[in-house]
Amino acid sequence: MPAAEGNRASRRGRMMRRWQGIHLPERRGTRLRDWLRASPTGLVLMALAVGAGAGGGAVAFRYLILGFTKLFSGYGDYSSAGRAPFGFYHSIGFWFVVLVPVVGGLLYGPLIYVFAREARGHGVPEVMYAVSERGGRIRPRVAVVKSVASALCIGSGGSVGREGPIVQIGSALGSSLGQITRVPESRLRILVACGAAGGISATFNAPIAGVFFGLELILRDFEADSFGVVVLSSFVADIIGRAAFGSNPFLHLPDFQLRSPVEYPLYAGLGLVAALVGLAFIRVLYGSEDLADRLWRGPEWLRPAAGGLLLGLLLLAVPELYGVGYPPLENAIHGNYVVWFLLILLAGKILATSLTIAIGGSGGVFAPSLFMGAMIGTAYGAGVHHLLPGQTAAAGAYGLVGMGAVFAGAARAPITAVIIIFELTGNYRIILPLMFAIALAAGVSSLLSRDTIYTLKLRRRGIDVMRGRGANLMRLLRVADAMEPVPASLAQDAPLDEVINRLTESPTDGLPVVDENGEYRGTVTSRQIEEALRDNALDVEAGDLAEETPPLETTQTLEDALAALLRVHSGLPVVTAEHAEVVGWLTRYGVLRAYNAKLGRSVEGAERGQGSASRSEGLGRVGSALGRLRGYRVINVELGKGSAPVGRTLGDLDWPASTAVLALSRHDEAIEPADDFELESGDRLTVLVPAASADEIADLIGPRRDPSDDVS
Repeated sequence: MPAAEGNRASRRGRMMRRWQGIHLPERRGTRLRDWLRASPTGLVLMALAVGAGAGGGAVAFRYLILGFTKLFSGYGDYSSAGRAPFGFYHSIGFWFVVLVPVVGGLLYGPLIYVFAREARGHGVPEVMYAVSERGGRIRPRVAVVKSVASALCIGSGGSVGREGPIVQIGSALGSSLGQITRVPESRLRILVACGAAGGISATFNAPIAGVFFGLELILRDFEADSFGVVVLSSFVADIIGRAAFGSNPFLHLPDFQLRSPVEYPLYAGLGLVAALVGLAFIRVLYGSEDLADRLWRGPEWLRPAAGGLLLGLLLLAVPELYGVGYPPLENAIHGNYVVWFLLILLAGKILATSLTIAIGGSGGVFAPSLFMGAMIGTAYGAGVHHLLPGQTAAAGAYGLVGMGAVFAGAARAPITAVIIIFELTGNYRIILPLMFAIALAAGVSSLLSRDTIYTLKLRRRGIDVMRGRGANLMRLLRVADAMEPVPASLAQDAPLDEVINRLTESPTDGLPVVDENGEYRGTVTSRQIEEALRDNALDVEAGDLAEETPPLETTQTLEDALAALLRVHSGLPVVTAEHAEVVGWLTRYGVLRAYNAKLGRSVEGAERGQGSASRSEGLGRVGSALGRLRGYRVINVELGKGSAPVGRTLGDLDWPASTAVLALSRHDEAIEPADDFELESGDRLTVLVPAASADEIADLIGPRRDPSDDVS
C-alpha cells in the first residue's frame, strides 16, 4: 500500500507539474495585464512604450516620405530644387509634376478606400473623434495605412504636412497597446494623447510642444496624472528622434530680436492679419471639400487620381508648393523672396493644401499653416520695415511670429503655438511679441468663428467636441424618480445614545432631524457621531449634531442632485417645492437604480426594434441593463444647418439596427425623445448604438445629399 500510494502521489505530482507547465504562462500573462491596467507604474511603462513606438514611427515615416519623394521626383525634397533640371525626368521636363500626383493617387486612393477610410484627410480630427466619442479606440491597421498613404501622397506632390499623419500613427499605436492590455477608457485616452505627443516631439525635435499638443488639442485635459505620463512619452520619442536625425531643429532659422517698443503694436497688427489668414484657410479647405463632393461622380478610390491632375497643373505653375515645403519656408524667413512672390506662395499654399485634402489625399494641415504664416508674416514684416527701417527688425522676424500666429488662428491652440516656435528658434528675445501676436490671433479667431480647422470637420459630421457633454439620461430623470421612502426621523432633542442606536439600525448612513413642528433641520451621519465621541461630547442632542445640508426638491434633475450628493457623505432629504415637508430620501444607490431602470427600458426598446426613441415599457428587474450593453457605445452628436435629419422626425430616420436615442437637448433643455419629435438645427442627441455601427451614425447625421449624388 505504501508503495502504491507513493506511485499515485508520483503520478499526481507529474500531472500537476504538467498542468502547471501548460497554464502557468497564461496566469502570469493575466497578472501582468492586470498590473498594467490598474497600477500607476503600469501606466508609466505603457506611456514609455508608446513614446518609443511613436518616436520609431516618426523616424520610419520620415524615411518613407524621403524614399517616395526620391522615387517620384528624383530629389529628396522637390520643393528645394526650385526650377532646376530634374535629372532622370529631363526627358519630360517640368510636365512630370502633372503626372506624378495622378500616379500617386492611383496608389494611395485604393489603399485608403479598401483598408482604412479614416486614414483619409489630415488625421488629427479622427484622433479627437476617437478620444471624445470612441473611448480612445483606433483600429491598429490605421497606423500602417496612414503611414503608407500619407508618404505616397506627400512624395507624389501632395501639398500637406507630415505632422498630422504622425499624430494619427502615434495615437493608433497608443490605442492598440491599450486595447491589447484592456485598459479602462480613461487610461486608453491618455495613451492616445501619449502617442500624439510622441509623434510631434520626434518630428519637430520639440518635446515640450509635443506635450502641450497632446494635452491641449487631443486630450483637452491638464490634470497632473495625464501631464506626467504624456511628458514621459514625449521625452522618450524625442530621444529616438534626435538619435536618428540629430539634435538640431529641422528648420534652420536666423536669430532675430525686438528692435524697439514701437514693434509691439506692429506685432499686434500681425496677429489680427494672421487670424484672418487662418480663418480663410479653414473656409477654403472645407469649401473645396464641398465643391469636390458635388462635382465628383466616380468611385471614391479613383478620386485622388482624377483630382491629382488639377494638383499637378498647380504644381507646374508653382513647383515650390510640392510636398511639405520646408525649403521655401526657410527661404522666405531668410529674405530670399520678394513680397509679391510671398503673397503668391501664400495663396498657392492655401489652394494646394485644400485641393490635396479635397480630392481625398492624406496629410496634415499643421505644416501648411506654418508655411502660410511664414509667407504672410514675412510680407507684412517687409512692409513695416520699409516704413520704419530704423525701428523694426528684419522681415524674417515677423515671419517667425506669423508661423505661430496663423496656426493659432486656425487651430486655436495658443500654448502649443507659442512653444513650438520657441523650441524651433531657441530665441527667448522674440517670446513677448510671439505671445502677444498668438494671443490676439487666437482671440480674434474665436470671436469670428466657433470652429477650428480640426473641430469643423467633426461638427460637419454632427460631433461637437468643444461644446462639452450633450443631453443624457440624468437630465431627463427627476429626483422624484429616484427617491426612496424617508427614514424614520430623529427628534431634535434625541440624546446621543438614541441617535447611535437608530443609526446603527438604519439601512442608510444618515437620518433626518426634525423639530417639534415636523420641519427639516438637518441630517445626522456617522461622521458627526464619530467627531462627538472623539471630543467626549456625550451630552449632545440630535439637533446639535445635525448638519444643515440643503434639501433637494422633487422636480430637480438627477444631474443636479448627483452634484449635491457628491458633496455629502450620506443621502439627502427631498422636499416639495411648495412646502418644507420631507417627502423622500435620495442616495447614490437610488440614483444608480433609477438610471439603470431608464437605461434598461431604452435597451429593451432598441432590441425589440421599436423605433429609435427611448421606450417606457417596464423591465421588472433591470439589474443587468449595464451588463447587456457590452458591444454598445454612447455617442453625442449635434445637428448642423445642413444635417440630413433637420426637418425630419426621429422615427423617419433610418437608424442602424438596435439603436436607441437616449436623450436630446434643445437650447440646453433636456427633452424626452419620441418618434414624432421633429428635429431642428442645433439639437444635440445622445445615441446608444452597437459599436460595429458607430461610424454609420456620422454618415446618417452628416450633410444632406441629393439622391442624384449617390453612385451605385
